[in-house]
Amino acid sequence: MKSTIFSIFAADNLKNNINKMGLFDSSNPSFGKDTYDKVGKAVDSANVMTVNGAVGKTGLLLALVVAGAAITWNMFTSLAYQGLVMPLFWLGLIGGLIVSLIIIFKKEMAPYLSPVYAILEGLALGGISVIANAYYPGIVFQALSLTFVVATVMLILYRFRVIRATQKFKSVIFIATASIAVFYLISFVLSFFGISSPAYAATPLGIGISVFVVIIAALNLIIDFDFIEKGAEAQAPRYMEWYGAFGLMITLVWLYIEILRLLIKIAGRSR
Repeated sequence: MKSTIFSIFAADNLKNNINKMGLFDSSNPSFGKDTYDKVGKAVDSANVMTVNGAVGKTGLLLALVVAGAAITWNMFTSLAYQGLVMPLFWLGLIGGLIVSLIIIFKKEMAPYLSPVYAILEGLALGGISVIANAYYPGIVFQALSLTFVVATVMLILYRFRVIRATQKFKSVIFIATASIAVFYLISFVLSFFGISSPAYAATPLGIGISVFVVIIAALNLIIDFDFIEKGAEAQAPRYMEWYGAFGLMITLVWLYIEILRLLIKIAGRSR
């Protein structure tokens, strides 16, 4: 059972699944520079987007991700319910993709669908995490801790304007993020022909690429922070708090998975 599930998360398949879950959306059109021009200003001051509101909603969405992950995690550890892990994983994967697309194209639905998306994403992430932890005990806690540390450092760097979200910065990060997504897609296609990318192996090259991807994922947080702050300045409608939280949550989850993958490569070299 364990080996069957693990094969789905390994190498190119893991990257393809993560891509489908929309973990690269921090630099996608959902956070385009004309987003607030399209949604306009709030009709009254009582319904204006605030930074604190977006932060609070981000915390709520992350809590729902954890709740969803706990479901598949606990089922995997119970022989009576292991058979439900895969159906829930695919429900989270495919359902999360559909819901995320609806949110991106219908931003006003974010208050209602973002919590649903968070739970669905949690179902899939729980499966990935519990299997990684089964092969490398304690690695999930390490990944979570590092994700928290990296996110905190990026917030401090942004808050004190050590790193500024200039248009040039956004363009560079967008190109890098898009390039990563294309690289993953090409690697996935090549895997059907038995060609495995050395970037996914536990080699110095593979580890170096993972470090690069983690850095790009972390820098995407700067863009997310800026997006939320600009929304408050533009007096966007309050539902955009949910939309901003949705985008920030996606980046945090992507960062977590990339850190987890990096740690798996490092751990694999020590065995």
